[in-house]
Amino acid sequence: LECDLAMNLVGQPLVRQQVMKGVREFLENRNPVKPLVMSFHGSTGTGKTYVSSMLIRYLFQGGLQSPYVHQFSPIVHFPHAERIEQYKESLKRWIQGNLTNCGRSAFLFDEMDKMHPGLIDVIIPFLGPSWVVYGTNYRKAIFIFVSNAGGEQINDMTLDLWRARKDREEISLRDLEQAISKAVFENPQSGFWKSGIINEHLIDFVVPFLPLKHHHVKQCVIGELVQQGLEVRPGVVQEVADSIPYFPEEEKIFSSTGCKTVASWISFFF
Repeated sequence: LECDLAMNLVGQPLVRQQVMKGVREFLENRNPVKPLVMSFHGSTGTGKTYVSSMLIRYLFQGGLQSPYVHQFSPIVHFPHAERIEQYKESLKRWIQGNLTNCGRSAFLFDEMDKMHPGLIDVIIPFLGPSWVVYGTNYRKAIFIFVSNAGGEQINDMTLDLWRARKDREEISLRDLEQAISKAVFENPQSGFWKSGIINEHLIDFVVPFLPLKHHHVKQCVIGELVQQGLEVRPGVVQEVADSIPYFPEEEKIFSSTGCKTVASWISFFF
């Protein structure tokens, strides 16, 4: 996993460091005091889904298809605000049932920024240190939250560093964590709005995904060309990287869509 992250995850040293620390400590502890809870934050195309599926692939045979991996999308699983009480009940039952079945299960919550506020708090009892029900220990489970929320704060802080002529890798993890937690907790549209998960500090690792610069996008283009078995032509790499929008408007430092649209741009050139 560490090698794969180092080779294939572009421009996210903080992510690599945080994810490896969390996973290593958790798996080496034969009797963890609580489940591993990680929350991935950042704008579109910075690698959140990529890292969560890579992590699952290394930990579970069959990856996301494993019967012990459960993925939730608010749009698919919880579309109607008026049915929130029903969703709470079924989500709680689903997690309880699956953890009774296998304590080493993983639960992946996508697009937390689109989750109805209040819904996710139903899983609080499963995230804390003391939750043992029907003789089953739930402390070996893994919960991963993925969200675009907090992305704006991450981008602003990275931009401030750039303006201060500092490298984006010099960003303070502690400052970022505080800014992200505050942003998602105070946003009424966020699934973590006024959430006890934030309030009770149940997230072990808040993992910030930084915006990507032009040279990172070029690395993504090269990686995608190699993966598709296409010839890596410097001209094409440059053109694809130039086709993507960058912000802020004047300086054009960071990619607005990360590496998300790289694959579709490549198809224009082949």
